[in-house]
Amino acid sequence: MEPNNNTSVVVPVAYRVDEAAEALRVSRDSIYELIRSGRLRTIKVGKRRLVPLVALTEYVTAEMGAA
Repeated sequence: MEPNNNTSVVVPVAYRVDEAAEALRVSRDSIYELIRSGRLRTIKVGKRRLVPLVALTEYVTAEMGAA
């Protein structure tokens, strides 16, 4: 009988600010500046500020077009 490998991996659809900073390889301060400037969209869940994965993708795509 084979072992049961029902290990599921949950892929985040939104990141905490520190996780978004790590994903983009920038500082937390840089992420907050992008948020303040309106270049990076966020959502608020309770008291938490989250950066949707789609917002990170949109930001990177826009920066690639500007380069």
